[in-house]
Amino acid sequence: MQQDIEKHDSAPMPVVRRQSVLPPFRRIILIPLFACAYIAFNAAITGLSIDTRGQGYHYHALATGISVTARAHQILAENPLIDGHNDLLISLREDYHNHLTDDVLEQFSNGTLHNKQTDVPRIQKGGYGGAFWSAFWLCQKDIFDFRDEAYAPVVRATLEQIDVYNRLGSSYPRYFTVPSSASSAFEQFRTNHTLIAPLAIEGLHQIGNSLSTLRLYHQLGVRYSTLNWNCHNQYSDAAVLTYLTKGNVHSEKSTPYWGGVSRKGRSVIREMNRLGMMVDLSHVSQDTMRDVLIGEHNHNAPHSEDGLAGISTEEQWTGSLAPPIFSHSSTYSLCPHPRNVPDDILQLVKKRNSVVMINFNPGVIACTAPDSTDLTALPIDDPANATLDRIVEHILHVGELIGYDHVGIGSDFNGIEEVPKGMEDVSKFPDLVAELLRKGVSEEDVIKVIGGNILRVWGEVERISKKLQADGMRPVEDDL
Repeated sequence: MQQDIEKHDSAPMPVVRRQSVLPPFRRIILIPLFACAYIAFNAAITGLSIDTRGQGYHYHALATGISVTARAHQILAENPLIDGHNDLLISLREDYHNHLTDDVLEQFSNGTLHNKQTDVPRIQKGGYGGAFWSAFWLCQKDIFDFRDEAYAPVVRATLEQIDVYNRLGSSYPRYFTVPSSASSAFEQFRTNHTLIAPLAIEGLHQIGNSLSTLRLYHQLGVRYSTLNWNCHNQYSDAAVLTYLTKGNVHSEKSTPYWGGVSRKGRSVIREMNRLGMMVDLSHVSQDTMRDVLIGEHNHNAPHSEDGLAGISTEEQWTGSLAPPIFSHSSTYSLCPHPRNVPDDILQLVKKRNSVVMINFNPGVIACTAPDSTDLTALPIDDPANATLDRIVEHILHVGELIGYDHVGIGSDFNGIEEVPKGMEDVSKFPDLVAELLRKGVSEEDVIKVIGGNILRVWGEVERISKKLQADGMRPVEDDL
C-alpha cells in the first residue's frame, strides 16, 4: 500500500566558522538557545511533527519542493485513513448471495467485482487505512411491528453478514481482522500496515430487542451500533422511514414517535457505554440526536409518555455517558436532508468532543429543500453538485464552524448506487486529501480528519467503559 513519493533532497548549507567574541558565561547561556533553535530549524526542514494523538512521531513533507499530490500520498502512507462506514458486506450478499467462491475472491483481488467501489486494487491505490465494515440488514417488513418475532429474520441475516466478514478475513487477514482496541488498531497499522477493520451494525432493529444479542455482537467485533436505520424501533426515533407500499419502496421524512430516546433506549445506551461500543447517530431524528448528546427529550411526541413510563423523577438522564459519533452523515446547512446534522447540533457535537464523519452519498451531500407543503417530503436531489468539491465543502463547514477535531470521513461506499463525480470509489482518497490541502487545511488537521478524530473518540469510549466496569456497573438485564 506504500505509495511512491516524490523526494526533495536539500544540499546542506556550508558552515562558516569564526572565533567567538562572547564572554564564556554568555556562551553558556546562549549555547542551549542555539541548540533549541537548531532543533526547530531542522524539524522544519525534515517536516518533523508530533502526532496530536500522542501515539508517536510522524514525518510530513513540506509544501516547498514537493507536489500537493505527493504530500497527500505521504500523509496516507504514514497515517490511517479510517472510513466510518463501508457497505462491502451487503453488496457481496446482493451480488453474490454471500458465496465467496474462488472466482469471487479473484474478482475482489483483481478489481472486477460487480460493484467496483471497494476491492484490493482500489484499497491499495487509495491508501485506504481501514473501515468500519457494516454488517447491515434491512428493517423488518412491517416497520411498526416491534415484536421479537418480527426481528428474528433480521438477527439471522446480521449473523450471516458477520460470517461473510470472518470468511473474508480467512482469505485477507491484513484487511479483515477485528482489532482488540483503538490503540492496538493504530499500532497494527503503524507496525504492519494492517488495515483497521472493526465491524458495525446499522440500527438496533438488528439486535432483535435483546441486550444479550448486543453483547454477543460486541464479542464478535462490532464496535458501534447506529441506533436506527430507516425505521423507528422500541429504543429511538429514525430520521427517515422506508417501507413497501403497493409493491413499491417508499421513503419519507419521519414524524416523531418517542420524541427521541425511550426508557428502553436509555438502558441500551447505558449498556453500550458499559461495553465500550460507540453510539452512532447517523440515520436518527434530530430529537434523538439531542436526546443522546445532552438528554433533551421532545415530550410532545405521541408516544413520549409511554416510552418514558416507569422512569422515576429522581433518575437523571443527560444523554450518553461516552461521546457518540455520526459515522456517515453530512451537514444540514449544505443539504437539508433529515438525517444530516444541523448547525445547532454541531455545537453539541463540539461540546461532547464527538465527531461527524461526512457521507459521500449524492443524496445527502447535494440537495435542496422540498418544494412541497407535505411535512414528510424529502429534499430534492441536486446531482450536478454531487462532486468531490461538495464533499470538501461539508468537511470545511464542520471544521470552520466547530473545529477540525470534530469531523471525519464516512463514505457509505458499496451502500450507495450513485457516486459523486471525482470520488467514485476508495481509490480516490488521495484526491480528497490533496483537495483539503489545497483549501488550506493544515496537514495536522487533515490527519485528524482522515482518522485521528475517530481514533480519539473510540479510545475515549473504551476509557469510559473501563471506568464504568471498574466502578462496578453490571450488565443491563433483558426483561424475559
